[in-house]
Amino acid sequence: MKYVLVTGGVVSGLGKGVTASSIGVVLKACGLRVTSIKIDPYLNTDAGTMSPFEHGEVFVLDDGGEVDLDLGNYERFLDVTLTKDNNITTGKIFQSVIEKERKGDYLGKTVQVVPHITDAIKDWIESVSAIPVDGKDGPADVCVIELGGTVGDIESMPFIEALRQLSFSVGQDNFCLVHVSLIPVLGVVGEQKTKPTQHSVRELRALGLTPHLLACRSAQPLLENTKEKLSQFCHVPAANILNIHDVPNIWHVPLLLRNQNAHDAILNQLNLLSIAMPPALQDWTMMAETYDNLTNSVRIAMVGKYVGLTDSYLSVVKALLHACIACSLKPSIDWIAASDLEEDSAKSTPEAHAAAWETLKNAACILVPGGFGDRGVRGMILAAKYARENSIPYLGICLGMQIAVIEFARSVLGLERADSSEFDTDTPDPVVIFMPEGSRTHMGSTMRLGSRRTLIQTPDCITAKLYGNTQYVEERHRHRYEVNPEVIEVLEEKGLKFVGKDETGKRMEILELPTHPFYVGVQFHPEFKSRPRRPSALFLGFILAATGKLEAHLKSHQNGV
Repeated sequence: MKYVLVTGGVVSGLGKGVTASSIGVVLKACGLRVTSIKIDPYLNTDAGTMSPFEHGEVFVLDDGGEVDLDLGNYERFLDVTLTKDNNITTGKIFQSVIEKERKGDYLGKTVQVVPHITDAIKDWIESVSAIPVDGKDGPADVCVIELGGTVGDIESMPFIEALRQLSFSVGQDNFCLVHVSLIPVLGVVGEQKTKPTQHSVRELRALGLTPHLLACRSAQPLLENTKEKLSQFCHVPAANILNIHDVPNIWHVPLLLRNQNAHDAILNQLNLLSIAMPPALQDWTMMAETYDNLTNSVRIAMVGKYVGLTDSYLSVVKALLHACIACSLKPSIDWIAASDLEEDSAKSTPEAHAAAWETLKNAACILVPGGFGDRGVRGMILAAKYARENSIPYLGICLGMQIAVIEFARSVLGLERADSSEFDTDTPDPVVIFMPEGSRTHMGSTMRLGSRRTLIQTPDCITAKLYGNTQYVEERHRHRYEVNPEVIEVLEEKGLKFVGKDETGKRMEILELPTHPFYVGVQFHPEFKSRPRRPSALFLGFILAATGKLEAHLKSHQNGV
């Protein structure tokens, strides 16, 4: 196995994930099979219990793993299906070592960071890198490892040491280190500063790792004298200093790497030049350029809780992007804080309230994504009501589906206090309830997680037509609450149809309103399986409905066009 390690220096949030994914894309384009691992040095065993404000969205894998959003980037860029073990955390490593110690596996030894923790990290990396993720048999050729955080962080020290040992044990020809760093420009002087990168590389080398390539992040392209200075002080050949400057969209990053011959430098270091082909990135180039040349856009109202940090809904944003590009449109997302739509905000923050409603009314379609807790729920209910009553295309994901049910029960059934038991434990009409298999005492990994099959109940529904499958769909889930099976009959009598159910027939998965152009709620998260060239069927339908092209699309597909 050949390893490419991507580390970061100076500051966090430089785009190590996009860089690691892009390196994978270029190597894959050279005909190599690629897998990836993300190391997160925090003590949580997984990302499932972290606030989206703290760490961005929680990405869900087929096997139910709740992982860092960078694994979403890997899946989208490399078109692979990863496992929860592809995300290593300090919590997972410590837990596995402590479990072994309790069982007596260390035979009375004093259990220490070196060698026990570092050995556990190396073993984990070597076993996970051998798992095929691209649907083919046998291990991949190259494993791209991204080390989260910044070099010098106390919490990442055991990982740095383990990776130093790994580089030594696998040999020089099997290990390539790419260090991502920042080249700032001070406003007054206007000069590209290399000192932060020099210090970062010095720190890395003091820990026993020497970078083979530097990936320098900057607003503008690097100047030649900046490259020469970096080469001189960082012990890296000038040809191996890559510049990842700001680009119109992130699909340009693999092309930037290709244009700077990053693949040659990496393949040379890994002794793979003889078996690799020149990178075939024609599709990727076309995709990046197509997006740049789009002029028409569609306005999408995103009504959510965590709109202050767009990374909270990263996969939803990407799925909208994939669907819009398939329709030759640019997505214009209007972020609306759900609480700004509520009546209370009309008194406390009237300007924000008025602006939120104006934005909602100017949108071509309305999307309510997933979330937890009761903040902003009344605003989401108002948004769903507005979409239903004014025939505006509506897509409710997870919580967004439950919101549609609560709104319908209140407005159409006349159940004024209808609610979810998550938001009101004393509601006389709980239309959304806690799932019987859930845990009320433990939060981590106790939800209904991962890929599950949804059986289509109505073969001629919009969802079945969009998926091109009248029998079932398979999508990823992440929820604790579900629509109350006892209220299904009365909801359906009034016109709300549950066109998709789980294999038991008791759990509602997809709802539609047949009298509406596009009013769809799904308990699963279709955004997690959306890919740049294969947009999610529901997101595609949503955008087509917003632009008035859904009927024509469905007819052409029915006729086999």
